[in-house]
Amino acid sequence: MFSIPKKVVYDENGKPIEVIIPWEVFVEIEEALGLDLDDDARKALKEARQDRENGKEETYVPLEEI
Repeated sequence: MFSIPKKVVYDENGKPIEVIIPWEVFVEIEEALGLDLDDDARKALKEARQDRENGKEETYVPLEEI
């Protein structure tokens, strides 16, 4: 786990309403969650997951070939 440097914005009642984080941290989080992937990459990952769940080993690429 890593810590996230942040600034919290509060409303007039002291309730937190927004968080401001450094851009670099945002990009790191976005990449970790896969939110930076394009539609083709998302589709490929979804298909790979389905292949794995269905035991379709013939669709795998051996690690030695990567």
